[in-house]
Amino acid sequence: MRHVIVLEATIEGSSEVNLLKQICKEIKLRGRLDENLLARPISIFGSRFMRALEALKERRVKKYVFQPSGRVVWIVVGKERDYLILPNVYFCSCNDFYFRALDHQLRFCYHIIAQRIAEELSLYDIIEDSDDFYEILMKEWKEPIKESAFSE
Repeated sequence: MRHVIVLEATIEGSSEVNLLKQICKEIKLRGRLDENLLARPISIFGSRFMRALEALKERRVKKYVFQPSGRVVWIVVGKERDYLILPNVYFCSCNDFYFRALDHQLRFCYHIIAQRIAEELSLYDIIEDSDDFYEILMKEWKEPIKESAFSE
């Protein structure tokens, strides 16, 4: 948990964090992602933003709600596997995040961008499951990523 807190402090001041927060705020106000909002994020995030839009279009963002605890887990379905997203600390379990974001080459993978926008626009599927499945699913989602999945 200590590493997550350090990561949050490191990225909180970045321009990508601020831009994503601004985009999400605008989206929430407008209730949609329109053409006027696209130019700046595309110039900052590039292909990551385009891939995030593709994930939104394909409804690959999932919000798992476990009952009766009410625990919430965000997942973005990728080509190779499902990726665990911790939106409050801008964390993703994908290799792109692990190798590039933690190495300060970039701040976000497209999964994080997709989750944040999906949440603002309610463009995600809600999956309700029993608390009995929480540990089983978390074990799967936390499983180490194979090297072949790096391109995801």
